[in-house]
Amino acid sequence: MKMKYLFTAILLCTVLVAARSVRFANDLVGSWAYVIADVPAEYQNGVFLFEEKENATVGYIGADKSVQMKELTAADGKVNFKFDFDGGSIGVSLTQTGDTLKGNMSSQYGEFPIVAVKQK
Repeated sequence: MKMKYLFTAILLCTVLVAARSVRFANDLVGSWAYVIADVPAEYQNGVFLFEEKENATVGYIGADKSVQMKELTAADGKVNFKFDFDGGSIGVSLTQTGDTLKGNMSSQYGEFPIVAVKQK
């Protein structure tokens, strides 16, 4: 009898964790306006676009989807990806709190703070 309850409890925990991951991915989907500090003016503002395609989250930089995010991971409130720029690779590490993403962008030129807010 105890084994039956233990199995049920483990199954319930597994379902809840899986549901939380799906909810996080759905919360991420959409358009996010970002601001990067300490970079030239032409690179300070832009848009991240996150979409669900074939049961996976994909992302782009720019309203026209001009740059695709590579190695995109989104789990447990953390979003990480890379993209190619100016002959190098830039890494982005963000933490989601509600409709805000905050973190850093790392490149060969240094590390820069970035904040993105989900557009309604």
